[in-house]
Amino acid sequence: MKPYNPTSPPAQFFHHAMLKKYLFTVITFELAAQALTIGPIADLVITNKEIAPDGFQRQSTLAGGTFPGPVIVGNKGDRFKINVKNDLTDPSMYRATTIHWHGIWQNGNNWADGGAMVSQCPIVQNSSFLYEFDVLNQAVPLLPSQWRDGLLINSSAVQYCDGLRGAFIIYDPEDPFNNLYDVDNESTIITLADWYHEVAPQRPAQPLATLINGLGRTITGQVNNTQTELAVISVKQGVRYRFRLIGLSCDVPYNFTIHHHSMIIIEADGEYTTPLHVDSLWVYPGQRYSVVVHANQMIDNYWIRADMLSSRGPSGFDGGRNSAIFRYEGALTAEPTTLGLSKRPLNEADLHNQQLKKPYGTPQLGGADIVVPIRQSYNANNQTFNINDVQFQSPSVPVLLQIFNGTYDIESLMPTGSIYKLPANKSVEIQISGLSIGGP
Repeated sequence: MKPYNPTSPPAQFFHHAMLKKYLFTVITFELAAQALTIGPIADLVITNKEIAPDGFQRQSTLAGGTFPGPVIVGNKGDRFKINVKNDLTDPSMYRATTIHWHGIWQNGNNWADGGAMVSQCPIVQNSSFLYEFDVLNQAVPLLPSQWRDGLLINSSAVQYCDGLRGAFIIYDPEDPFNNLYDVDNESTIITLADWYHEVAPQRPAQPLATLINGLGRTITGQVNNTQTELAVISVKQGVRYRFRLIGLSCDVPYNFTIHHHSMIIIEADGEYTTPLHVDSLWVYPGQRYSVVVHANQMIDNYWIRADMLSSRGPSGFDGGRNSAIFRYEGALTAEPTTLGLSKRPLNEADLHNQQLKKPYGTPQLGGADIVVPIRQSYNANNQTFNINDVQFQSPSVPVLLQIFNGTYDIESLMPTGSIYKLPANKSVEIQISGLSIGGP
């Protein structure tokens, strides 16, 4: 892939100093079409809009008015300037916002990380905030609002679940694996997202559809048995494709397969890996993989499956649910009839960093310089979470702003008991105890 070369003139920006929330614009992937792209300098407008990606009409919160939003693209080494404008009006959903650029290292730019009430105040209605940061060492997509590859994640409450999600792709002109594939562009992005029929503040229990590149079908009876269109990934026989697989899910993990085709993993969460052959892999919320697929089968239509973890949503493929179409050039315009059985699922223990980096500390429990246990509990009566016996409360003033104003003592930072101080240049082990209700 040649380095990305923006074709549109730089947009005009304005910076509201105290409104430091950001948001991400996402793009709708049309059937078999190449995604709309913006960046590395662009405006992103966050709006409310009624959409029906699975046939069910509902109000949503969107970047650029589409789901997912426009793909933000650039090259390794670029400086991004994304001006986020809040045009939200719907009172049934949250109307202040921020954007978290999931997977982007904000070393020296933590004010631009987009964590609501952690690194910035929310962007209020009819206001804007300019996010500006460099991508010096990353060379792959960011995540889900969420840019991941990149992925864009919204960090204001639960707007992510209402549709504020998208992809952020950083191309590497010196990709060490570019000899393994022929095509890597916006047409080879595959996003996996769960979709709900109630707005997030109503706390819907489970999603009712899987959207692949913004399209999908819901469970029987939700839309009067109307079959909506499925996303189509178009390929040409004999060509090798680098697919950037992005988990834009709000909650649900997905088991991803392409019938009759194997995949070579070459990147995970922004890090190149030693090439690994698989035929299925689990993609959790916020995770990103780059996989190389050789279109070496007969000209036909093949199912792409993204099955939900059954405890998190309605799994299965009846009526074309949790599915998309992998269509060869020259094949009939028809839905596949293929069957698939995974014989080589990803075992994450077999996935290794391409540069064979060793983690800090020693490979044993408690082998780091600093060990931080995270014990969780959930109070069903008031629907709150405790971390190490301290109920989580959102800070009344962003933590970063407290520090900028001269509060450096951990005991004096708000919220009390929820902020941990770590020494510099030390390895840190975080021990997270599982929680059955609500994750993680």
